[in-house]
Amino acid sequence: MRRAVIKGVGHYLPERVVPNAEFENTLETSDAWIRSRSGIERRHFAAEGETTSMLATEAARRALAMAGVDASEVDVIVLATSTADLTFPSAATMVQNALGMTNGFAFDVQAVCAGFVYAMANANAIILSGQADRILVIGAETFSRIMDWTDRSTCVLFGDGAGAVLLEAAEGEGTPEDRGILSTDLHSDGRYRDLLYVDGGISTGSSGVLRMQGKEVFRHAVEKLSATAGTALAKAGLAPEDIDWVVPHQANIRIIQPLAEKLGVSMDKVVVTIQEHGNTSAASIPLALSVGVERGQIKPGDLVVSVAIGGGLAWGAAVLRW
Repeated sequence: MRRAVIKGVGHYLPERVVPNAEFENTLETSDAWIRSRSGIERRHFAAEGETTSMLATEAARRALAMAGVDASEVDVIVLATSTADLTFPSAATMVQNALGMTNGFAFDVQAVCAGFVYAMANANAIILSGQADRILVIGAETFSRIMDWTDRSTCVLFGDGAGAVLLEAAEGEGTPEDRGILSTDLHSDGRYRDLLYVDGGISTGSSGVLRMQGKEVFRHAVEKLSATAGTALAKAGLAPEDIDWVVPHQANIRIIQPLAEKLGVSMDKVVVTIQEHGNTSAASIPLALSVGVERGQIKPGDLVVSVAIGGGLAWGAAVLRW
């Protein structure tokens, strides 16, 4: 059976580090308040002129380097982002150009914080169909550009960054022991649009800023994430006790901890990076995957479950063996 196997992973973070204390100068907040309500200690912000596609390109280069693959050998780029450089063309084509890749095709996926899971599902389908053998899947965001800096409930939560994986077609036995993506599970429900959105776009003539009903998003998050993880595991013929690592969207430690509890997984088996990066939306899962490998946590043969939920609402899960 044809499988999409991760051959390389990489991430990139802007140089500027913003600790919680920096917000104390402009907002009625504190380092202790932010930590206690989110688990976040610091985040990275892109420099002036540093775009989402630039962050994505650097992460992609590092994933290619780990895999020992040249950009000319890549067939497709799928880039998950809600903060593309321009309305069009896609940020993915900008990455394609920056890498010097003149073959194949590139496109963006927009599912907000669930974007990377959606991108992985699309890339997996392309590989399984035989349309491509190597695909760069990237999550990249510059959410610092869509913040309301007077809203302490949102602007302290988000950061900028990028992560990338290189998927490559390989032959498996068609069993849960195969390496590669074993299953995906995607959902959305537009009835909940107003819980998390940006109040700008083509229809308004401005880029807008992020608006969120945090308590309502939290209410949906744990139940929906645990359910989609269970469904994806069942599709792969696996169960929560088979999990080696949960690599969740890094939205809030108060979501990650009860999610682990509902899955019956110890926090020792959860890759957590939110304290260093904040919520980087579609970039958070590939960032965490790359950091998990760098730390020596995720190893070949490990079963990894990734889950995410974002505006839409859109949510989903991916089960893969490293």
